[in-house]
Amino acid sequence: MDIHPIRNDKDHAAALELIERLWGAPDRSPEADALDVLSVLVEDYENTRWPIEQLDPIDLIKAHMAATGRGQTDLAEIIGSRPRASEIIARKRALTISMIRNLASDWHLPAALLIAPYNLRKASRTKQATPAKKKPGRKRRQKHVVARSRDAA
Repeated sequence: MDIHPIRNDKDHAAALELIERLWGAPDRSPEADALDVLSVLVEDYENTRWPIEQLDPIDLIKAHMAATGRGQTDLAEIIGSRPRASEIIARKRALTISMIRNLASDWHLPAALLIAPYNLRKASRTKQATPAKKKPGRKRRQKHVVARSRDAA
């Protein structure tokens, strides 16, 4: 059996054919060992040749929702409210630690992927914020201290 590094698509195709022939080899046999080595070589080549881009936390949540048939209502149950779930999906609000914990435990999403940094959308400038009115300050009452003199009898 000729096992060598996979350097191009032709080598990759040949390795896949050999894996197919070796599939189901008895454990601890030379064929099973060759299958293990070829699997590692193929995986390394595929990861190098066709890398998979890491999803940011929001894309991960959206992909999970699409794959499992869940919607924003389901997300709202975990996040705490529908408006907050909408803000998360729209990237207007960041995930909190408790949201990440809930997503990891309830939906079995990897917390390590949910804590990755991601960009939030800036608030639209069409709605200009009006400056808050200052509340009238409370006037301090001056305490009048009546001095007692030691001489007073």
